[in-house]
Amino acid sequence: GINLLDPGHTPHDNEVFLVTLMCVVRAVAKYSKLLRASVASPANDHRLGANEAPPAIISIFLGDQLQDIVDQLAKGGAKSSKKGGEIKLGVSSLPPLPKDNTDRNRTSPFAFTGNKFEFRMAGSSQSTSGPNFVLNTIVAETMSEMADALEKSKEVNKTAQKLISDWAKEHASILFNGDNYSDAWEKEAAKRGLPNIKNTVDSLATIMEKENVEVLKKHKVLSKGELAARTEILYEFYVNCITIEGRCALNMASRDILPVAIEYAGRLASTVASLKEAGVTSKGATACLKKVTVLVDELEAAIGDLAEAIEKSEADGAAKHAAKCRDLIIPAMNKVRAAADELEMIVDADLWPLPTYAEMLYVR
Repeated sequence: GINLLDPGHTPHDNEVFLVTLMCVVRAVAKYSKLLRASVASPANDHRLGANEAPPAIISIFLGDQLQDIVDQLAKGGAKSSKKGGEIKLGVSSLPPLPKDNTDRNRTSPFAFTGNKFEFRMAGSSQSTSGPNFVLNTIVAETMSEMADALEKSKEVNKTAQKLISDWAKEHASILFNGDNYSDAWEKEAAKRGLPNIKNTVDSLATIMEKENVEVLKKHKVLSKGELAARTEILYEFYVNCITIEGRCALNMASRDILPVAIEYAGRLASTVASLKEAGVTSKGATACLKKVTVLVDELEAAIGDLAEAIEKSEADGAAKHAAKCRDLIIPAMNKVRAAADELEMIVDADLWPLPTYAEMLYVR
């Protein structure tokens, strides 16, 4: 029942905490691609890096106090801990409040928050069993490394201090307390050599890398064959999701949106013709008709491209099939959506067959 990640009042002196902390840091740094793959899914490709979800770059937030301690460790040893300070509320009748040293960086995928780490990349629809067994296995591996070294040593404290100091130097690149959403961080992460795997297909391709197979096999979590089977299933799940989405988009665009857009273009054409018969020229009506007509043509072409993409995405092997779905169906769906979104802003709301963005966001 003892929390090994509780830093106490003087974390720089808490050797058990520092050993545990650096074991976790090393695990995430060494196996970041496996950890990323544990949350890979078609839905999560939309989520990561948007709407308060962390980006696809795995980094660790420690907060000012622990970051300072790790920096000290990298230089040879930690001798002090930063104090948290106070939050001044600006109201004389209320006392200052203590400021949390760890803070809560919502942009970080792996953040230390007081006495625990939070892994924030899991998708809303996925089971957490996958990320959990991956985290447990990789931390078990780095703790095993630490235990092997300590059990062989005659000077346990000295060996532990040397190991956590070495690991602090080796894995400094994965520690980042700033804004993970910024373009500057993406460039900085690339300089540091941190993986930035933005889609499920590329992420799943890393699962069978040698170090990932070895760590899961060593701790008797999954054999190589079992891991390969799981990877195959994940590829097939991706293919099924994207194909269903593509067919759904095709159906909606061709049966719902295109006929309504054509009907609206016909109404505009009748209006323009009636105005001309009455001897009136309306530049606005004519321009609107031209714009709708162009968008109708764009939508029709995009529908054809999407149907072709779905047909051409078939391939031998789940990995190749998944890659084709990503490279063919998703761009084709985006083209259909672009034309449909433009039409939604123009077509008469009474005609539009689907809930509009305005209705979903603002109409109660």
